[in-house]
Amino acid sequence: MREVVVGVGRVRFSRRQGFVATAAGIAGTGVMASATPAAEATGEVNYRVRGLRAPVELIEDRYGVPHLYARSEDDVFLAQGFNAARERLFQIDLWRRRGLGQLSEVLGPDYVEQDRATRLFLYRGDMDVEWARYSKDAQRIATQFTAGINAYLDWLDEHPEQLPAEFGILGYAPARWEPGDVVRIRSHGLTRNLTSEVSRAKVACAAGVDADLIRQGLQPDHRTTVPEGFDPCAMPDDVLAVFDLATQEVEFTDGEVRTKAVRDPAGEGSNNWVISGQRTATGRPVLANDPHRAYSAPSLRYIAHLSTPGLDVIGAGEPALPGISIGHNGTIAFGLTIFPLDQEDLYVYQLDPADRTRYRYQDGWESMSILREQVAVLGEADRTVELAFTRHGPVIRVDEQRNLAYAVRTGWLQPGMSPYFGSVAYMRARNFDEFTESMRNWGAPTENQVYADVDGNIGWVPGGLAPKRVGYDGLLPVPGDGRYEWNGFYTGDDLPRQFNPAAGFIATANQFNLPPEYQDMGLGFEWTNPFRHQRAVEVLSQQPKHTVADSAALQNDQLSIPARRLIALLSNLDSGESDLRRALRLLREWDAVEAADSNAAALFEVWMSKHLGPGFVRATVPKAAEIITDPDTLVLLGELEKPGKWLPDAAARDQLLLDTLRSAYAEVRELLGRGEPNWKWGQLHHSFFQHPASGAFNEADRARFDVGPLPRGGSPDTVNQSSYRTSDFRQTNGPSFRMVLDVGDWDSSIAVNTPGQSGNPDDPHYRDLAESWRTGEYFPLAYSRAAVERIAQRRMLLLPA
Repeated sequence: MREVVVGVGRVRFSRRQGFVATAAGIAGTGVMASATPAAEATGEVNYRVRGLRAPVELIEDRYGVPHLYARSEDDVFLAQGFNAARERLFQIDLWRRRGLGQLSEVLGPDYVEQDRATRLFLYRGDMDVEWARYSKDAQRIATQFTAGINAYLDWLDEHPEQLPAEFGILGYAPARWEPGDVVRIRSHGLTRNLTSEVSRAKVACAAGVDADLIRQGLQPDHRTTVPEGFDPCAMPDDVLAVFDLATQEVEFTDGEVRTKAVRDPAGEGSNNWVISGQRTATGRPVLANDPHRAYSAPSLRYIAHLSTPGLDVIGAGEPALPGISIGHNGTIAFGLTIFPLDQEDLYVYQLDPADRTRYRYQDGWESMSILREQVAVLGEADRTVELAFTRHGPVIRVDEQRNLAYAVRTGWLQPGMSPYFGSVAYMRARNFDEFTESMRNWGAPTENQVYADVDGNIGWVPGGLAPKRVGYDGLLPVPGDGRYEWNGFYTGDDLPRQFNPAAGFIATANQFNLPPEYQDMGLGFEWTNPFRHQRAVEVLSQQPKHTVADSAALQNDQLSIPARRLIALLSNLDSGESDLRRALRLLREWDAVEAADSNAAALFEVWMSKHLGPGFVRATVPKAAEIITDPDTLVLLGELEKPGKWLPDAAARDQLLLDTLRSAYAEVRELLGRGEPNWKWGQLHHSFFQHPASGAFNEADRARFDVGPLPRGGSPDTVNQSSYRTSDFRQTNGPSFRMVLDVGDWDSSIAVNTPGQSGNPDDPHYRDLAESWRTGEYFPLAYSRAAVERIAQRRMLLLPA
C-alpha cells in the first residue's frame, strides 16, 4: 500500500495553454485528497480526504461495484460523493451544469437559450421547507455528498493529467458543488403530462377531441371536452420549444450544440414484482426490478454499497445523488416503477394589450413576476436573460400576435420534488410502516414501490405529488384566469396500498392499477399499455415455486402479447399473392417471441411500427394522420378484434391487415434481402450506448467512448422492453439496470448494469457488462463482508487528512 501526501492546488484552464496546475489553494473548501495515479492503477491506493472523521475502506469488486465501509453516516456519504466523482465525473458535472443552466459558461453562446430555459424550472422556494420534505438530516447528507465530490476535484487539482478526457476534448474544467445543487435541479425528473396535453390539443384542432383516443386511450374510460375559454386552434406550433430545451439532454457535434430528441414520458417505464415466500422455492420473498430509461455510456444508474454501523444498504442510484433508490438494507428490499400520475398543466393567459407583463386573472389584471439573471458565456460578456412567471409557473411562450401567453404549472416547483432524492428516507426503513411513512410525502418521480422484508412480508406503496384539480381533468390546456385551479395535493395516505395480498405476488409495469374506489380522484388517465404487466402475471401465476433464476428469465422475456393477438387475427386470412402468402405463413408459424435471431419478429415489428400502425391512423382519423405518428396499441388491437367504432366492419379490418402486411414484407425484403430464412430482428434492431459528447469526438475517440452496436431483441411491449426509433431501429430506452433480490439470503441476489459501472473508457469496467446484459446474464450482488472479499478486485483507503 502506497501513500503520498501533497498540497492542495487548483486547475486553471486557458484556451491558449490548456490545463495548467497551479499552487494556489482553494479557500473555504475544507477538503482535500491525495494519492498517486500510479498507485491507483495497481489496485492499492490511499487518499487523504479532509472532512472525514475516520478511515473509509473502499473495495471495488470484479464487476465494478464499490463497497464503502465507514464508521459513520457522515463519512459514508462523503465517501459516496468522492467515489461518484472518481468514477462518473464528466457525467455528474454535465448533469449539474445542464440542470443549473450553466452550460454557456464553458461551452459558449449556443447554449444561452438552453440555460435560460432550464433556469425557469429550478426550485426557487424556501430551502428549509425543501430539506424538511425529505428527512431530518437531508441537508447534512447532501452537504457530505457534495463535499466528497469536491474532495475528488481537489485531488485532480494536484493530478491534472488524470482529468477525464472529455474535459480536455471539450476544453473546460469541472465545477465545485454546493449542497443545494442536489435538490434545486428539477428538469432531469420524470413528470407528466404536458406534452400529451399539447398533442391532444393539436389533434382536437385537426379532427376533434375524440379523435385523440386513437393516439392515447384513457383509463378509466373517460371522455374529455375542450375547456371553456380554450381554443386549441390558437395554440402556436412551437408552444413547447422552451420546455423541450429545459428537459432535453445535451449532445455535441462538430463544435456546435445539438440536443437529443424530446423526452417521451410514455416510453419511460419499468417492471417490478415481489413474490411471497409462499410461492418461492426457498420460502423467502423474491423482489425484482428493472427500471427503463434512455441508454447512454455510461449508464444512467450506478450500483454501490454503503455500510456503516447504523446503515448497510446496497443497490442502484442516480450517480449525482446520495443514497440508494433501488435495492435493500439487509432488512427490507425495495424497487420502483413509474406510477403515471398527472403532475403538469399548461395554462393559457389573455394579456393586457397595453402591458404584456400583465395577464387576466378573475376580474382584473395580474402582473407577472420578472427575474433577470446573468448568464456567463465563454469568450463573451455575460448575457442578461429574463425569466417570467405567473402565479401558476414559468412562462414558456408569448404569442404577441394573439396576445396570449403560456405557462407551465408543474409539481417540479413544489418543495420535496427533487427526483429520487427522497430515497434517503426510505432506504433506512426497517418495516412496512416505516417504509409507507417515508413514502407519504414522496414527490417525484411518481412511483410504484414494491416491498419485501426478512419477516416474509410483501407490499405495494405508490407515491407522488398528486394535485387536486377543481372542475377539470388535466387532459387539455386551460385558461389561467382562475377558473381551473389546484386545491392542494393528495398525500401518500390518500393513495392505495397492498400488504401481503392473497395472490402471493404483486407486479407493476406502469399499467392502469388504480382500484375502483380510487378511480374518481382524477389522479391521471394516461397509463402505459398493460402488455408487460399481463405477461409478468401470466408467468408468475404459473410458478408456485419461483426462484431468483425464474425472475431473471422473466426480466429477459421477449414474448409479445400484441403479436400473439395479431397472429390470431391472421388465422383466417389468405391471399393469391405469393409474397403475401409467405408473410402470412411466417407469422402464423411463429411463437410470438421477439428474439434477436427471429425472422418473424423482424417482419412483425416492421409491420406493426411502420405500416399497420400508421395505416390504422390513416383509415380511422385521416385528418389527424400527420399529428398522430403512433396509435395506442391497446386501442388498435381492440378495434381490430371488434371493429365498428373506428373501422366500418371486419372486411375493412381484413383489407387493412393484408395491405399493410404486403408493404411491410416488401420493406423487410429490401432491408434484409430475399432470403427470408436468413432474416433476423437483431440485424435491424440494435442497442447503442453513445457518450453524450460523442459528436465532438474524432473517430478514434468515438470508438473509445461509444459502446455498440449490439443486436437486440424485444419490443416496446415485451417484458424485456426495447423501444426503438423507426428511422433506424436503434433502441431508445429500456432496462440498463436489472436486479433480483433473494430477501434474507442477500448474497444470493444478482444484478447487472450496462454497459458497465465505470465512466472512464480506459477502465475495464466501462464496457465489461454489455455482453452479459445483452445475453441475459447477471453477476452476484455481494452483500456480506465475506462475499465481498471473495470477489474483491481493487482496494482503496480514504483517510482523514
